[in-house]
Amino acid sequence: MRDQRLDKLADVLVRYSTRVKKGDLVGIVGDPVAMPLIESIFERVLHAGGHPFWRPASHALDEILLEHASDEQVAFLSPLRVDYVEKVDVNIGLWAETNTKAASRVDPGRGAAARQTYKPVMKRFLERVADGSLRWVGTLMPTHASAQDAEMSLAQYERFVYSAGLLDRDDPVGAWKQMHDAQQKACDFLQPKRELRFRAPAGDGHDGTDLVVPIEGGTWINCDGDQNFPDGEVFSGPQGADGHVNYTFPAVYDGREVEGVRLAFKGGRVVDASARKNEGFLIRMLDQDEGARTMGEIAIGTNYAIKEFTRNTLFDEKIGGTFHAAVGAGYPESGNTNESALHWDMVCDLREGGTIEADGEVFHENGRFKGARWPGNA
Repeated sequence: MRDQRLDKLADVLVRYSTRVKKGDLVGIVGDPVAMPLIESIFERVLHAGGHPFWRPASHALDEILLEHASDEQVAFLSPLRVDYVEKVDVNIGLWAETNTKAASRVDPGRGAAARQTYKPVMKRFLERVADGSLRWVGTLMPTHASAQDAEMSLAQYERFVYSAGLLDRDDPVGAWKQMHDAQQKACDFLQPKRELRFRAPAGDGHDGTDLVVPIEGGTWINCDGDQNFPDGEVFSGPQGADGHVNYTFPAVYDGREVEGVRLAFKGGRVVDASARKNEGFLIRMLDQDEGARTMGEIAIGTNYAIKEFTRNTLFDEKIGGTFHAAVGAGYPESGNTNESALHWDMVCDLREGGTIEADGEVFHENGRFKGARWPGNA
């Protein structure tokens, strides 16, 4: 018998996040370990009148490729992957990792080369999302590996994941619609603004954060569970960035934790980068292509059901009372068209003395919005 919480999750993904309708070609991408969730999604897509199919994914095979393939094989882009991104109407991606550190000993240059290979696919994916011809959502199925990263038992982690997705509510879809309305108030407030300034006090041996991000010309996106699930952020395409940010939490990428990241920006690009741990990896990722040092996203976390860091960006970037800035690829629908094989979200906590100003007005202080019925206050 399937865990009923997985059925609840599948229902939200199909009925709310991707709005599957009759005739949709729906790709379900995931490792076989996620089969209980794959089966539940498959069933619900059928009930919605769509045409589901499962596209297997495997971190183990990715590791084998990077370890044993020639440079020519790593650079090979399968036409089937290209065809997939052109043909599907809906993509539902599942993350269900059995070893989150599997890639941590792989040569970072090989991983970067593989991402360069799939860069055209990612570009086309983002273009289709921007023009509305492709709907997608990515979510996580709890596993022992992810629970261990979060320093929880599997049962504790499951409760955390399903609570973060508001699946413990009587009407999860209704709860996400309420979150949409609250976040839209923040988006409407921010859309006409020209500039944001993020400040956080010094601590842990660093000089704090003071970052100015021009946003005029960008579009604020309400992330209400229709692409990431769980969700809970508002973001825009930055039009530049100046200043510095000291990221509170370790920045996790390809199974590696980079601690104490400090980035200095000038004109929207990273001009100086340092870290207490894995600094070399940080620099290699930033130098992998021309666009990797450019800020591609600026966002505010709005999911106050997520309160703690778990070493999983899907959740950590949504923590209510934080902001994150991504280096690398931008999202065209947000007004940032920077291209890169990298998109790395890094999170800064604002809950102890941090502020966000919009055109000189403080609207977010100590991790909380000041507007009534905005996220966290509704």
